Amino acid sequence: MRVRWDLLCAGMIGAELTIWPAVGRQIPPQAPVRAVDPFSESGQITVNGRLTPYLIRRLPVSSFPQLPAAVQSELNRRDCLIPQTYEAHAPENVIEASLERPGSRDWAVVCSENGRVSLLVFFGDSAAIAHVLATAQETERLETQGAAGALGFDWGIDAATPEQVHEAQRGMRNLPPRLDHDALAEEVIDQPTVYHYYAAGTWTVVGTGN
Repeated sequence: MRVRWDLLCAGMIGAELTIWPAVGRQIPPQAPVRAVDPFSESGQITVNGRLTPYLIRRLPVSSFPQLPAAVQSELNRRDCLIPQTYEAHAPENVIEASLERPGSRDWAVVCSENGRVSLLVFFGDSAAIAHVLATAQETERLETQGAAGALGFDWGIDAATPEQVHEAQRGMRNLPPRLDHDALAEEVIDQPTVYHYYAAGTWTVVGTGN
């Protein structure tokens, strides 16, 4: 599983928020403002008829120097920031994996841009081209936890090896053949992991019996 941290970029966030279990979705945010650091955002949205505070912590592309120059350039062109889940303990939501084929060097990134968040995939042979796998309003990717009732970002990604996917499928009555390269694990906190697999030019969701 991906590593998480409570205070992103020590010194950037002044205090840790406490957060609660997921509740119903909300209408668009009211008067969003920048949080303590220049990349994050806080505000209020209406949840079940009640104004609820939220904080979305983000990191700049420069926080991920392992990204190839072509990928960094495209993310900066899009004005991407990388949102972090409220459970994060280290920079996350940027992964390297063999997503296109065995042995390929590919990248997946969660990009926050102008109020929307997208899951972008860059294949090694065309690293400057972003394939959009999913997109949503950023405030639709929030959930609450903890007595304070504040909301935080809940969407994350990780690389999943063929062995990890095969293990996740062990409860199925008819166990499918083992994959021959990595899948992309999409994770929403406290929900089952969804595995996306690319083959023959198409993305599919791998069945796990969940």
